[in-house]
Amino acid sequence: MPTPFRHTDPPPPKTATGRVAEVYAQMARDFGIAEPSTFVVLSSAPALLAPAWALMRESLIAGPGDRTGKEVAAFGVSSANKCPFCVDAHTVLLHATGDHALAERLARGLEPADERHARVLNWARRTREPGTAREPYPFPREEVPGYLGTVLAFHFINRVVSALVTENLLPADAQRLRPVRSLAGRSLSRAVRRVAAPGAALPLLDDPGPGSAPEWAAGTPVGPAYAALRTAATSGAGLLDTDDQALVRHTLDAWDGSHPPLAPDPFPDRRTRPGARLALLAACAPYRITDADVAAWRRPEHTDHCLVHLVAYGAFAAVDLVERGLSAPVARTSARPTGRPTAKETS
Repeated sequence: MPTPFRHTDPPPPKTATGRVAEVYAQMARDFGIAEPSTFVVLSSAPALLAPAWALMRESLIAGPGDRTGKEVAAFGVSSANKCPFCVDAHTVLLHATGDHALAERLARGLEPADERHARVLNWARRTREPGTAREPYPFPREEVPGYLGTVLAFHFINRVVSALVTENLLPADAQRLRPVRSLAGRSLSRAVRRVAAPGAALPLLDDPGPGSAPEWAAGTPVGPAYAALRTAATSGAGLLDTDDQALVRHTLDAWDGSHPPLAPDPFPDRRTRPGARLALLAACAPYRITDADVAAWRRPEHTDHCLVHLVAYGAFAAVDLVERGLSAPVARTSARPTGRPTAKETS
C-alpha cells in the first residue's frame, strides 16, 4: 500500500508508546479517527504532536462555538491555503455534523446558503492575509477562543500537511464522489456530535509557563494549548544559523499573505540557503516543497525528526503572523517573499 507521506517516514502508530500512544488514544475517542495522517506525520517529533493535537481539540472539538460553524472556518482556512487534503477532510466532517447540504455546496464551490456561515467562511479565508480579518468577528465574543484557535490550528496543520502528506484523503481520491463523502461523514457522526469536555488534552502538554497564553484565549484550555505549540514549533529555529533566522523573520515581516509566483522563484536558492528556503516555503507555499529542496538541506545528522521540526518552525512563523493580525492592529508592507536580505538586514 502506498505511503500517504512525502519526504518523511514516521513511525508506525502501532509502535507508539508513552505520550504518543496517549495522543492516539484520545484522537480515536474525541476525533473519531484513530491514526489520522495529519498527526501521524508529526510523530517523528513527539514534542510537536501533543500540542498540535491539543490546539485542535481544545478549539475545534471542545472549544466554545458551534461545531458546524468552526468546520466552515476550518474549510475556509484550508481553501485559502490551497490544501486539498484538508478541504476534503472538512467537507467530510461537515457531513458528519449532519449539515449535508452545506457540505455539498462547499464541495461544489458555492457559498453557504446561511448568511452567518457565509460570513464565517469569508472571514476565515481572509485570515491568510495578515491584518485583514481582525475585529469585528462574525461570531459572538464568548466564542473567540474556539474560532481563533480553530483557524490558527489549521493554518499550522494545513502547512504541515501540504509539505509532508500527499493530497489523497482516501485511496484513489474516493472522497471526490458525493456518496463516499456522505458515507465517510456518517461514519464519524457519533464522535463529531459527542460533547467533549474542555481541557482533556492539557495533561498531555509540557507546562508552557505563566503568562504565555495569548490574551484572546486567556482562562480557557485553548490558551495553554496554543502556547505549548508555539514553544515546540519555534524550537525548530535552532536548525538554522542566525543569518537564516534573520532572513526568514524579515521576509515574513514583509509578506502580505499572497501565494508567491512560480517565476521568478522568490525563495532563497537551495544551493546556498537550503534551510531558509525550506522554512520560507513551509510558511508561504508548502505545497511547492520538492524532493530537491529536501535533498539540498539533508545532511547525515538531519533525521526526519529534524525535517518535521524545520517545517513546523516555518509553518508556525506564518501562524504567528496571522495571530498578530487577528488579535491587534498591525501595519504591514505589501510585498512577496524575495529570498534576499532586506535593507534592515544588511544595515
